[in-house]
Amino acid sequence: MRILVVVVALAAAGVGAWQLLPSKGDQSRTIVVGTTDSITSLDPAGAYDAGSWALFSNVFQSLLTFAPGGTEPVPDAAQSCAFQQGGLTTYRCELREGLKFPSGRAVTAQDVKFSFDRVKKIASDVGPSSLFSTLKSVDAQGRVVTFHLSSPDATFPLKVATGAGSIVDSERYPADSLRSDAAVDGTGRYTLKSYHKGKSAVLEPNPRYQGAVKDGGSPIELRYYKDAEALQSAWKDKRIDVAARELPPAYLAALNPSDPGQRVTEADSSDIRNLYLNTRKGSPLHDARVRRALAWSVDREQLAARVYQGTVDPLYSLIPTGITGHTTSFFDNYPEQSTAKARKLLEEAGVDIPVRFSYGYGTGSGAAAQEAAELKRQLEATGLFKVDVKGYEWTDFQKRWAGGRLDAYAVGWVADYPDPDTFGSPLVGTGSTMNTGYSSKTVDRLITSSQQYADRSRAARDFRELQEKVARDVPVLPLWQRKEYVVTIEDVGGGQYLTDGNGVFRLWSLHWI
Repeated sequence: MRILVVVVALAAAGVGAWQLLPSKGDQSRTIVVGTTDSITSLDPAGAYDAGSWALFSNVFQSLLTFAPGGTEPVPDAAQSCAFQQGGLTTYRCELREGLKFPSGRAVTAQDVKFSFDRVKKIASDVGPSSLFSTLKSVDAQGRVVTFHLSSPDATFPLKVATGAGSIVDSERYPADSLRSDAAVDGTGRYTLKSYHKGKSAVLEPNPRYQGAVKDGGSPIELRYYKDAEALQSAWKDKRIDVAARELPPAYLAALNPSDPGQRVTEADSSDIRNLYLNTRKGSPLHDARVRRALAWSVDREQLAARVYQGTVDPLYSLIPTGITGHTTSFFDNYPEQSTAKARKLLEEAGVDIPVRFSYGYGTGSGAAAQEAAELKRQLEATGLFKVDVKGYEWTDFQKRWAGGRLDAYAVGWVADYPDPDTFGSPLVGTGSTMNTGYSSKTVDRLITSSQQYADRSRAARDFRELQEKVARDVPVLPLWQRKEYVVTIEDVGGGQYLTDGNGVFRLWSLHWI
């Protein structure tokens, strides 16, 4: 079980390969992995979600990556990386020698520059460009890549290690638009043999791979299921060897590690789910008093018990338990459900009661439909709100919230990297990925201030203040933090390394016993 302790690498990341996982068993047989994840895009510039990044972790390579359970990035496509001149505004990496794309062409520093530049230039509304808000420019010379930052950012190496830092072939990807075919040209541990959207992705070990993973890597077939019940059916019918994100709560609650024929990994994680609120003018949730009334009306304990049967824990802060800077700011401000206090706020705001608003969620996302029904029940039971609930296919759902077409929307968040910063700027900073329309000079100042500390424990004060401000403004309502479950058949090992909350989905860790 892993509890995250947040540290950022500021010295040289080191030289040479890191043996992340040992090689075991027969590597030639395909392991079938089932998931309810969805893929937004095969292009790293056009996706910022757990399902897409899970695939990117395997078919692309970043300059840096994370070892299992690690909190400091280690070299992958890079031979070494370090901040320069004792500061936090210039970051330099030297590429490994001998890296090659599937075409056989050698990877160059120019390809790395191209990959980062196009993420920022394309700036897809569902892409990861917001992660590079401090990246001013990139230089490439020989095998050396230099990143120039607009302000000190101790978290930049962590961001480089994410799916946003995936290196693509500059001869196969357009510079100013997303690639639209079903192919991938990366240098990851796997090559993508075939892909059928919403159905499957077939991966084969990449014989040209050079990087942090020294051994391991059975052929993998990822199968995508429309919802948790379909995944459970596939598992029970023995059509898959591994079940990852995510089986139904009732099934997870009944799992017993001692049951024969299966291996169960249950671990703490920093995966959370929030209810995001549209704060734009014209939205029924524009007035902060209306959003505070919502905060007084939600009962997380009931949600966790009724819908998730104890497989999640109620969350009362933007930053989850186990991450530096975690607080209980929402519990401190809204300690119990209170219809009276919610009504008083709505009367002060002068809005019509009940307040009517739309609530959207992504279909196939675990117990999202049951969760929406329970929150609708809670809110409407107060007599203060009328909630119009509707589920959408994942890509459509993303476009709707990115376009400001939903008043409220529930979205899970998997940490991009083991640092509180991943719960700050992407969620509540101006121009955030979650696109609530929320903008606060105080929050932006605290985010920028927090990034200047090489010793990440010193950022805790900024994040405590940030969370207090967010609890007062309520652009987002934290709902819960979940445990991580991976179930494998008895003959497959390595499930405990598949995911550990630092954003990497290690399919190469799976092996036949």
